[in-house]
Amino acid sequence: MEDYKSEIENWDLSLMEEFLDLSAVLEPGRSCKTEKPAILDDAIRVLTQLKSESLELKETNEKLLEEIKCLKVEKNELREEKLTLKADKERMEQQLKTMSIPPAGFVPTHLAAYHHPVVNKMAVYPSYGLIPMWQYMPPSARDTSSDHELRPPAA
Repeated sequence: MEDYKSEIENWDLSLMEEFLDLSAVLEPGRSCKTEKPAILDDAIRVLTQLKSESLELKETNEKLLEEIKCLKVEKNELREEKLTLKADKERMEQQLKTMSIPPAGFVPTHLAAYHHPVVNKMAVYPSYGLIPMWQYMPPSARDTSSDHELRPPAA
């Protein structure tokens, strides 16, 4: 029977040490409480607080994951738009290269105007070069296949 009592006392002391450790963990820096119900109330309060913080963090994490998904979609859209713009730029540069635009400062001269001024009835102004302007016209204006329908001959 004495063994039984000593076991209960050892168990009770061990349990009290556990409660004191729990009290020290719940409120570090303060003196440990010795009442078991007060320690259990503090433990329940701290666990409830931690649980609510955990739920808030989970919600924040879900919102951030959703925002990451949206940002990834937007990033992919911007990449596609960038590729489209790059292709448009290259296409326009290619069109510009195919148009035979004389280099800046180049003014072609009309040689016949200088050699035969009597034959040529067109006035030649040296500062105004004869730069062909048809290349700057849109293709629809250059098309002469339907001129006879759109503009009857002036007689």
